[in-house]
Amino acid sequence: MNSESFLVSYLNTPSPTGFELEGQKKWMQYLEPFVDEFITDTYGTVVGVVNPGQDYKVVVEAHADEISWLVNYINSDGFIYLKRNGGSDHMIAPAKRVNIFGDKGIVKGVFGWPAIHTRKNGKEETPKLSNIFVDVGAANDKEVLEMGIHPGTVLTFDDEFMVLNDRYYCGRALDNRIGGYMIAEMVRRLHEAGQRPDFTLYIVNAVQEEVGLRGAQMIANRLQPDVALITDVTHDTGTPMVDKTEQGDIRGGRGPVFTVGPSVHNRLRKFILDLADEHEIGYQHDSASRSTGTDTDAFAYSGNGIPSALMSIPLRYMHTTVEMCHKDDVETAIQLLQKFVMALKPGQKFGYFD
Repeated sequence: MNSESFLVSYLNTPSPTGFELEGQKKWMQYLEPFVDEFITDTYGTVVGVVNPGQDYKVVVEAHADEISWLVNYINSDGFIYLKRNGGSDHMIAPAKRVNIFGDKGIVKGVFGWPAIHTRKNGKEETPKLSNIFVDVGAANDKEVLEMGIHPGTVLTFDDEFMVLNDRYYCGRALDNRIGGYMIAEMVRRLHEAGQRPDFTLYIVNAVQEEVGLRGAQMIANRLQPDVALITDVTHDTGTPMVDKTEQGDIRGGRGPVFTVGPSVHNRLRKFILDLADEHEIGYQHDSASRSTGTDTDAFAYSGNGIPSALMSIPLRYMHTTVEMCHKDDVETAIQLLQKFVMALKPGQKFGYFD
């Protein structure tokens, strides 16, 4: 499988939080020729290992899960009400198609919404968690249950990947399977170039980020690396209706974004930015006042503390079905990841008093 077909297949494979297995299998299949072994954990995080058994250990990480929905209640007429599984956006739900992962296989459904003709002018309800619902064409709750759907069944939006203007990747779940793609592609390029780090490199695709960084917490405690570089997405603020005074000025096509914040180690961040400058790779700056809200926080505060940095891809329309990121940002991020891995030296310290 080449990199482009892997990207399409990987992004189109649903991997809801807590149900990431199929996406993880796809990721492992692509990565297998380029790593020495895999580590997996109880809840589904996968680690590709290059040069195992060395004293110095480095993590490059992404998270594998996507936002989704869980069935909460089925009324007597067969309409399905939901809970969020992660930060799913109720505002975009009406009229969206869904895949429901029932016990008997995938069931197709739609988020229903009253037709414009039936709504009262000036008194229209806005979508909210209490009034959005899924319709599977059932006559009653018994029919829904017979389809293999019950409280706790997971569902995702039914939307597929595309490319806009030969410039933007677009689809659901770029947050953060675009990161999973980048770290896998980085390892492929290392392998094909005959480059092999002198330390143990862990390529981590962690589960359950969208519900509190849970997968990263578990695997950080297990691996206890010396250094961690986390990939994720951040808001592209170059679109209408985004307040730059609150969100900053981040634009797709200008390069990956490096965050300053308490969990981001300043010396490690400077090391990476110096590499970017040396190789004339563009980048952008961002800030986080407390936590980054990414797996960076889980790694940074694991054990005795792990020097950690965050590299993000600018993303339009986060947590929708039309998330968009610029192809150039993805490419330059992969290049910088490769430079980072090969520039690190075994035993390299980043502590402020080292």
